[in-house]
Amino acid sequence: MSLLGPALRIAAKAPGPEAFGLSLEDRAMAPPPGHAVVEVVAAGVNPSDVKATMGIMPKAIFPRTPGRDFAGTVVAGPAEWLGRQVWGSGGDVGITRDGSHARHLALPVEALYEKPANLSLQQAAAVGVPFVTAAVGFAEAGGVKPGSLVLVHGANGRVGQAACQIAMAAGARVIGAVRREEARAAVPAGVDIVVGQAGPVHADLVFNTIGSAVFADANAAMGHGATQILIATQSRAVDFDILAFYRGRHRFVGVDTLALTASQTGAVLESLRPDFERGALLPYELDPACIFPLSAADAAYRLVHAGSPARVLFDMEA
Repeated sequence: MSLLGPALRIAAKAPGPEAFGLSLEDRAMAPPPGHAVVEVVAAGVNPSDVKATMGIMPKAIFPRTPGRDFAGTVVAGPAEWLGRQVWGSGGDVGITRDGSHARHLALPVEALYEKPANLSLQQAAAVGVPFVTAAVGFAEAGGVKPGSLVLVHGANGRVGQAACQIAMAAGARVIGAVRREEARAAVPAGVDIVVGQAGPVHADLVFNTIGSAVFADANAAMGHGATQILIATQSRAVDFDILAFYRGRHRFVGVDTLALTASQTGAVLESLRPDFERGALLPYELDPACIFPLSAADAAYRLVHAGSPARVLFDMEA
């Protein structure tokens, strides 16, 4: 069975945000052995999608269809999956093989995971990379313990918001550090907010979503035996106090979700599904002005490249 639908294509490394080199074309899709086809209803647009079109991601291949996050309905594959609504993402999806910025997406059957019943397809598509990054960071740091103190630098950002929610759902007290007063409004309810430096709060876990700009402050906030999680940076080199590191028995964990396949990423989302369904985790609020048809792909990519604070999506039915 072959399915026909529109798909974004990029033939070669894009020169920059003035011209991403995206084209829209009809593409026939037939699932290879062991695969299913998802009819994508909504797909997130992530900074990594944009960077991959610009050749910043070293593993990105050309030509391809970009896009990591998705939600939709299984329309081809094993009978037990047909008609079921699924969600997902992946470090390979849209990077080393064709991705979700298309009407149809082929996935290994083991990468199929049912979306939370209480989320719309748009809400489910928006969860993707930010929540997976936060969840993997905490898991690789040993998990969040009830009653622990968690400091999130960049709590107003998408990964920061997800980290705050996941930590609170696990029973932790959460401090959210933001750099500007106006960023308070984007921090999830229930988080203690500090503007500027957090100082020596003796946190058990520090989730640093910013990197080098707050590295010194994040280190100063770590309690004895604490772990800092890092997912991004502006500068690659930072000053590092080795004495404070080993005397404090500190640990540092680096997270790169591009290393996870669609199957592995789907398993992370599956671990979050019960908390979404019971309301302990909430989806992002979606701004209609940030939801685009595929035909407006350049505008969506430019918005993400400019650092949009809102989640940007494609709606395949728009």
